[in-house]
Amino acid sequence: MSRPAIGGLPFETWKPVYERILADFGYDRDADERARDRLQSLCTDNTATALDSLDLGGRRVAVAGGAERLRDELDVVRSADTVVAASIAADRLRAAGIDVDCLVTDLDGSPDTARILMGEGTPVAVHAHGDNIPAIQRHVPTFDQQWMLPTTQAEPAGVVANPGGFTDGDRAAFLADALGANTLVFPGWAFDDPTVTAEKRRKLRWAERLLLWLEHRRGEQFAVLDGRRSGIDSAQLPI
Repeated sequence: MSRPAIGGLPFETWKPVYERILADFGYDRDADERARDRLQSLCTDNTATALDSLDLGGRRVAVAGGAERLRDELDVVRSADTVVAASIAADRLRAAGIDVDCLVTDLDGSPDTARILMGEGTPVAVHAHGDNIPAIQRHVPTFDQQWMLPTTQAEPAGVVANPGGFTDGDRAAFLADALGANTLVFPGWAFDDPTVTAEKRRKLRWAERLLLWLEHRRGEQFAVLDGRRSGIDSAQLPI
């Protein structure tokens, strides 16, 4: 099986941050690795073969989040050269008549959209983590895998890559970075959503931290973090 060249974050650089995330949430690393291995076992000789030339070099990339505010920031999406959508952002953009160029999902909110997009020849990064093995087993065999990039937050193995990141949104940003994006913009992001669960709020705090780290790695400042940087706990990041 072949795999498109994924640059960006080496696993040894990601590993200590990943271990801090595991410790913070009490997640099981073995479960992540089992999910990765199950995803790998469902991959075929065709997996990712249509992605060999996937390259965002020189492009302005909109990393679209699924917050309600996305509907008010469609001009930001339209101004980009490429659109990488996190989970349900793809559905909201398609409903607005905007095509996405890549979907990043753990199959929690958009398995049917993932299937449709791959069927249309759009790349989809399908993520394995400790508690989505049933979704992987149910959906991955139904996908046109030549358009599927399998990903993990644990150590990469076989065709399963790890470009970095934790939530669908920040994974989309790390993937765009790994594929050579020149500039990243972030329509549809909301770090302070009062309607989400306590666990989701903690995940959003990590998304902030990881974007701050990505800023430092890229030497770029993301407007989505303007007015927030001083309040972000970066003690657990290698910056």
